Parts: sequence; C-alpha cells; structure tokens
Amino acid sequence: MSKLGHYAHDPAIAIVTGACPHDCPDTCSWQVAVDRATGRAVDLWGMADHPITQGKLCGKVDRYLERTYHRERLTTPLKRIGPKGSGQFIPVTWEEAIAAIAANLQRVIAAHSPEAVLPYSYAGTMGLLQGEGVAAPFFNKMGASRLARTICSEAGGEGYSYTIGAKEGMAAEDYAHARLILIWGSNTLTSNLHLWPFIQQARKAGGWVIVIDPANTRTAQAADEWVAIRPGADGALALAMMHVIIGEGLHDADYVARYTVGFDALAARVQEWTPERAATITGIPAGRIRTLAREYATVRPAAIRINYGLQRHYGGGMAVRAIACLPALVGAWRKQGGGIQLSSSGAFRRLNATTLYHPELIGDRNPRTINMNRLGDALSLAPAQRARALYHPRPVDPIPTAADAGPPVHALIVYNCNPAAVCPDQGAVLDGLRRADLFTVVLEHFQTDTADYADYVLPATTQLEHWDLHRAYGHTYLSLNRPAIEPLGQSLPNSEIFRRLAAAMGYDEPCFRVQDEEILRTLVERQRHVTYQGITWERLLRDGYARLNLPDPYLPFAEGNFPTPSGKCEFYSEKMARDGYDPLPTYAPPRWQAMETSDERLGTGDFSSPVSNFSSLVCISPPAHSFLNSSFANVDRFIRRERQPVVQIHPVDAAPRRIGDGDRVRVWNERGSVLLTAAVTEDIVPGAVLAPGIWWLKQSPDGRNINQITPQDETDMGGSAMFYDVQVWVEVVTPRAAEQPETMEAPVLAGA
Repeated sequence: MSKLGHYAHDPAIAIVTGACPHDCPDTCSWQVAVDRATGRAVDLWGMADHPITQGKLCGKVDRYLERTYHRERLTTPLKRIGPKGSGQFIPVTWEEAIAAIAANLQRVIAAHSPEAVLPYSYAGTMGLLQGEGVAAPFFNKMGASRLARTICSEAGGEGYSYTIGAKEGMAAEDYAHARLILIWGSNTLTSNLHLWPFIQQARKAGGWVIVIDPANTRTAQAADEWVAIRPGADGALALAMMHVIIGEGLHDADYVARYTVGFDALAARVQEWTPERAATITGIPAGRIRTLAREYATVRPAAIRINYGLQRHYGGGMAVRAIACLPALVGAWRKQGGGIQLSSSGAFRRLNATTLYHPELIGDRNPRTINMNRLGDALSLAPAQRARALYHPRPVDPIPTAADAGPPVHALIVYNCNPAAVCPDQGAVLDGLRRADLFTVVLEHFQTDTADYADYVLPATTQLEHWDLHRAYGHTYLSLNRPAIEPLGQSLPNSEIFRRLAAAMGYDEPCFRVQDEEILRTLVERQRHVTYQGITWERLLRDGYARLNLPDPYLPFAEGNFPTPSGKCEFYSEKMARDGYDPLPTYAPPRWQAMETSDERLGTGDFSSPVSNFSSLVCISPPAHSFLNSSFANVDRFIRRERQPVVQIHPVDAAPRRIGDGDRVRVWNERGSVLLTAAVTEDIVPGAVLAPGIWWLKQSPDGRNINQITPQDETDMGGSAMFYDVQVWVEVVTPRAAEQPETMEAPVLAGA
C-alpha cells in the first residue's frame, strides 16, 4: 500500500501537499502526514500523481523531517556575546533583535549610504516568496547594493542563451523517446534523480546512454559507457564532433538552411578542430571522438543533457555554447526525444513578477552590483580590491577601478545561503566576516559556519512551515507549497522577518503589509501570458502543481522559432560580437590547462617539500551524494554516509607522490590548504583530483573545506564561479599506517 493510501482514511491524520525547496532541477511535489492532535509531521513522501516526482523523493529529501526536527534547529533569535567566529550567543526577543538590527542599518546608511548594506542570498530555498519575494522590495526600498547571483549557473546560461536564445529545451519526459542520450557533465543520479526513469525507459526501448565526465560517477557506472574527459575540455570535444559531422556531410542540411545562422562560418571554424587535435586536449582517443560524432549524427532521435558542472571553469560559457550548437546541426530538434536541456527555467521566463519584487521602489537610484563570487573582495576595506567585486561580466564592460568601488560594506544581511562554507577563496571571506566594523545578520535554520560570525541570528522556518510557489529548472510544472505545521519555537518565514524589518525601518508601502497567501494568490491571478493560461490559485490549492500551458509533446524548436534576435539557432551571434566575444564557437581553455606543464609553486608557501618535483593537478569539487551544497551536511544520517572529507586521486598521480589509499593529505595552492583523506581510485581521470563537497568548516579536520583553495576568478561569461578550475598540489601529511585504526574510516568513492 502507498503511504497516501495508508494515511488517507485515518481521521487522526491530515495530509498536506507541498514542494521541495532545494536547489535541484526536479522540484518534487510532496505530501506530508500531520498528526491532528499534536500538530507534528509524522511522515513525508513524493506525490504519486506528479508526472515527474512519480511518488519518489531523493535520499536526502526523503528524510526532510529529520532536518525539520533536528536537535540543533534554531528556534529563538540570538545575539552574539563572544568574538566573531566563536559561535557564542544568547537568546533575545524578536522585538529586541528587530529593533537592534534596524538601528544598526539606519546607522550604517546615515554614515556611509545605503550601498554600504549588502544582501547576500542564493538558493537555500528556490521559492519565489521565501527567496526574494519580500527581501527584494525591502532592499529596493533601501537602495542597498545589488547582488549578482552568479555562483552556480551564469556562464552556462549565457553561452546557451547566445546560441538558443533562452534556457529552454527538451521536456524531461521526452528523454524516454531518445535512442541515444549523451549525459554530458551531469551526475544525474545525484543531482537530477527524476530524469533517470525516463532515461531508463529509453534504454528499455533500445536506447544507448553515454556519460561524458572526468569522473566515473554513479551515473557513469549505471550508463552504457563512460567517456572520460579532462576537466574543462568539453568545448574542444564539441568542436571536434562538429568537424567530423560537417566534414562527412552528416549534418541536416535542410534544418541548417531553414533554422540556423552562420553555418558557413562555423564550417570554416571547425576545419582546424580535428579529432587528433582534440584528443591531445580532452584525453579521449581520436577514434572514439570520430565514432561518437557519427553516432550522435546518425542515431535518431538523439538527446543531450548538460548540467552546470561542465561550465565551472574559465571557458565554461563558450563550452556550453559549442555543445548547444550540436542539436541544430544534426536536426535533432525535429523529433520528440531529440534536442538538449541545460535548464527548463526559460519556459517560466514570461512570469510577471512585478507584483512580487516591486522594482519601482528603487526609483531613479542605480546602486552598484556586486558579484557574489567575490564576497572576499567585496568585504575588503581596500578600494582597489573592492572594485574587483563589482559586476562586469562581458568583455565590453569597463573594468572597474578603485574610484568606482563605492563605500565599504558595513552591513551584511545573509539569508538562504552559507557563504563561509560555499564561497570561493574562503580565507578572504572569513577575513571579511571577522571585521569588527561589519554588522552581520543571518537568517537560518541552524548555526552554520556563517552564523558563527553574525551579530544577530534569526530563526527561519523550513518548507513545512510556510507558504511558497516554485518554478522548476528541470521540468515545466509550477508547484505550490502549503504550510503543514506551525513554525517551530519562535521561528518565522523569511517573508515575515523582512516585513518586520521594513516596519522597524519606517517603510510603509502597502507591499510590506500583505500576508504570504495573499501575495501568492495575487501573483498567480495576475499572470496574463498564454503560458500560464488555465493555471489558477484554486487549481494549485487542489492539485499542488500545474503544467505550463505548452504543447504536448513539447517540441520547441522543431520548426525553428528560437528566442534569439534572428529567430534561429545562432552558430554566428552578432550579439556576442557586440558584447566583445568571438561570435563563433571556439575553445576557451580552463586556466589550469595553461599552467599544467609548470612545476613552479605559486604564492609564498613552503618550497622545501619533495612534492615540488611534481606538476600540479586540477581539482574539481562536485556535490557529495548525500549533501546538497551545504544543506543536509549537518544531518547525522548523511554525515555517516559520507563519513569524512576525501579527495579522489588516480593511481598514476598517487604513486609518484607516495600517496596511499586512506592517507591524510594536504591539498594546497597559493590561497591556502585543506586536509583531506586520499581515496586512490581509477574513477577520476589522471591529472585531476575530486573533492566532494560541501562540508561545513566545523566538521572538517582542520576547520577548512575545499573552498579554502578555490579562486575568486571569474568564468569567460556571466562572471560565474570557477569551482572546477583549481590548480593544486597534493602531498602526504600522515600515512594511513601511522593513524590509529579506530580514527580512520574507509573513503567513499564516487559512485560508491
């Protein structure tokens, strides 16, 4: 019997429909069983009727009640009484906390201007309301510095949009109709689980699944073939595939003529990209590149699934652009089951959020925009360093100077994010958070690494305790989350916290007095675009979700109609040329590749170690299977599953460094170092190491995690983060044999 069937006829149980809030393409719909007498949630499961969720949740969210009722859940406002970083707090009332925060914000604004206040948030919840629904109007009214939220997906999104026009593509369900599927830079079984059943349907019908990835991930092990590629070399592979496809006349000449721009220029460009040339960059044999290109061009329909991992290096935007050209080149868009998906978020792009975010409150002010990846720079008191944090993502954008820096950040409001753990250049971030003159407020569920540095910590509700509305970036269903239980202790929704702050600041606009349910109802009812036709508030209350009003099957580009300036797939992009880029697909190598032959150490570290005889390695840091960025990383069950922070290294790299499986190693570069446990495995390509993240600092052996050594440097497009483009050195600190047996645990390998 299903869980719904088990509880449906129990008068003591209420069943409430909601949606997963986390940063995942699947945006699952769930149902919660609540004991009517106690008001406590007793069970949670995936909604069986939802076409994507299909009754299943991932291993993390399936245990969401353990997170909601965690023993360390924050339930009262806290005021710091010890040094920053010590985590020493005392409880205070909401009235005291709100009054003190408002007074400090007003002090900062009066002394330094509103731009001295910086909001810092990301995807701790993906909800429209609890994300930025009341926060954005609050900071718009204030005139605070803007935040460019670039840490995850901007490079790939820009490269894809230059080619396709928007982050739009295949429907998840249509992967079931593919006969060849390239999962390119995506660990589907960890980060996009609900796509896998559709891929399995394709396999049962005779389809073939190939994973292109530097690591032999869970997904690669479950697929039909793993094509191992060096990190950041994806663009070279795509160009070589186009060389073969065009050179052998395997492209769809009719589709290209009707629905693309710039084919002749593309054909000339890829002539130089022979498989032999690409083989030296990618590590994939030239013969396999040729057969992969032929398979992709001749098997119909062919689908590609890319994700944001492959764009987290310097050339990530251009790499995604090159890959996004492939479906139009071979006419894959013509058939159900053909095409590509990076994100489905573009299908929701016509949602009118004016009534939610109230951009009119900014007035004629034009606050500076700070790139969230450069928080370490943004918190600096040095104008030249602070100027580096100003957002200027395109080559044509002027490079900011010290004169452009604006005032130092004197107030930091953090919500839906844990920057001390997740931001690049962790040492610089922590130096900024330690500043005595920085007033910091953190809205949180737990006392995270970031909360340890706050002046006030405000307890926020979890998804079981508030209203919200969710778009997806892996499918085309809008989802409503209804509160299932009362807020624990004194916790409040983000929306209510910002309403109280607005009142204390004297902001009296009507939008700061509207309650959550009314905000969402108004948002839904005011949508006028045909995409939202038929989606009503009553329907969302009844069903919990609704599919966008799109054709079924959804073949967005079968006859062109790309949302580009030309209306066609743009092999040649005039917009890219105007923005200062090469208008054709090219290869922008990762930063590590330019330095890979150098044995010189960077920075001013210790040059005496024997490891100086060996070349550097490139480090990538995808999410650990049991964590979701830094969420769930404090839940006991998931800590036990991951066991300890590890770094995977190939035997050919481990042997000359005398690294054994289970050794404690130092992974380091000019930004710092982190202690990890070595996992010697052939599940990572030679020349690379893989450190699954993101561990909290307080759970790490030396109080640091892998972001201690990641750079604040930006990708070629979008000013995005370079988490997978990190030059490192690795050396033994403590061999396993020297450890006490009971203190060491076997490492968890990718795919284990």
